[in-house]
Amino acid sequence: MRQTQPSLDLLIALDVLLEEGSVSAAAQRLHLSEPAMSRTLGRIRKAMGDPVLVRSGRQMVPTPRALAVREEVRALVEAARKVFTPPGRLDPATLVRRFTILASDAVITAMGVALLTEAATSAPGVRFHFIPEGYGDAQALRDGSADLEVTVISDPAPETRVEPIVTDRAVGVVRPGHPLLDGPVTAERLAAAEHVIATRRGRDEGPVDEILAGMGLTRRIAGSVPTFEASLLAVRQSDLVGMTPERLTRPLVEALGLATFPIPFALPEMTVSQAWHPRYDVDPAHVWLRELVREVLGRHV
Repeated sequence: MRQTQPSLDLLIALDVLLEEGSVSAAAQRLHLSEPAMSRTLGRIRKAMGDPVLVRSGRQMVPTPRALAVREEVRALVEAARKVFTPPGRLDPATLVRRFTILASDAVITAMGVALLTEAATSAPGVRFHFIPEGYGDAQALRDGSADLEVTVISDPAPETRVEPIVTDRAVGVVRPGHPLLDGPVTAERLAAAEHVIATRRGRDEGPVDEILAGMGLTRRIAGSVPTFEASLLAVRQSDLVGMTPERLTRPLVEALGLATFPIPFALPEMTVSQAWHPRYDVDPAHVWLRELVREVLGRHV
């Protein structure tokens, strides 16, 4: 004879039977007919090798075996319900987690200090580890080496969740007293200046050069550096001209005492987004992280 295999349904039914001490009452609670509940009790008896409930006059009473396992059955059912119940709102004060955030240097400049400060006050068990953009970024969310990516995301992996947060635009940046500021900054004057480019991939050209080429102009490029911070430091100590996100790097531009100016032609806006792997869609800690990043960037950019 095939032995009845225990299941979560049988555990739930056993828990209700032991609590009610009645097949009819248990059937009502579980929205079953009495015959169906009786068949379920039969399956429980086979699985346990014990009568579980026996008739005593007009009532049914539990066997010693049923009494011995009652608390264990209750604990198992509660644990199972907890697994299948959506988590409630997270309390950051009780969270202990290390988040690795892959971000552009401009984004780290804009929100890094704010995130660290927020964690120190409201979520002391949280640690943020920032890693810069670089080669191999496409796999970072997939393989779990990064929990979140925050940057201008142009070609995400197919399964990646992407949420736009803020938009920004490029502005020109020079040291105070730079000759370019002596008059209106035209496309011709801008192209004639010597430029330093911030590019993590070492590219010498970009959208600016394509637009200038359409005007019959070519800008003079002294070289490139991998971060906006490096380009701003180079600009501060020379007559080089740089370009930087207006809002993201404003704190650093102001701290260095640099001057900015509008680019004399239209450039595409850049959209800063946060991206994550779908494994974290409903993870309460990750949901809290995304909310915090959204709030901090919205407040500081």
